[in-house]
Formats: sequence, C-alpha cells, structure tokens
Amino acid sequence: MAPEGLVTVASNHGATETIDRLEAALKSKGVTIFARIDHAAGAKAAGMQLRPTQLLIFGNPKAGTPLMQANQLIGIALPLKALAWQDAAGRMWLSYIDPEWLAARYALGAATQAPANALAATLTSLVKVAAAS
Repeated sequence: MAPEGLVTVASNHGATETIDRLEAALKSKGVTIFARIDHAAGAKAAGMQLRPTQLLIFGNPKAGTPLMQANQLIGIALPLKALAWQDAAGRMWLSYIDPEWLAARYALGAATQAPANALAATLTSLVKVAAAS
C-alpha cells in the first residue's frame, strides 16, 4: 500500500534516464532544479547496495510562495521532489507527493486551491512525459 498523498507511475526508462527526462521537462517550463541525489551511488560509497534510486528536488517560487504565504509550515515539504526507483522485480517507477494532497494536509484553504490544482496538473503531465516511451 502506497503512503497517503504519494503518486507513483511506471517508467519505461532507467532511473538516470527517467530523472534526465523529468529534469528536461521541468526546465522547459521554467522550473528551477535545486538538487539531484543518486541514493544508489551514496549507498555504494558506504559499502552497501541499493537498487537504482534517484531523487530530483525542484520548484518554482511563483508557484510555491503563495502556498507558504497561506501556511509557512508547508515549507518543510517544499521544494517538491520526485523519486525514480527500481523495485525488487526490476520495474522502474517515478513517485512524487501530490501538491493537492499537500495543500489539504497543510489546510491551505480555498485561496490556494487554484495554484495547487495548477501545480498538480503541470506535475502530472510532466511526469507522464518523463516516464513514457
């Protein structure tokens, strides 16, 4: 069972290519890429193994600031993140936390409904592009 608020879609690409594709799609929309973390490489450096797992941290102050103006505590969940990961069966996935779920979790109210919906719609479409063949 997936954690509440988490959206996961199958990816037709490996972790690196999935994150490359998502990064390119985000940049094409003017989204800032803050960091990219290769958890598998970190595990290897620590002498441990981990299936391919990469995290992309990204955001846009024009989209996130209205949410933080409504409740600064949502800043703990922002910027947004997406995780490309391989399961035990070798399938690739791309997961992210739904911005609409975040808005509800932090009780942002009606004034932020439109920005949260727009952010969720944009992220959904970009994730589909990144995961598709």
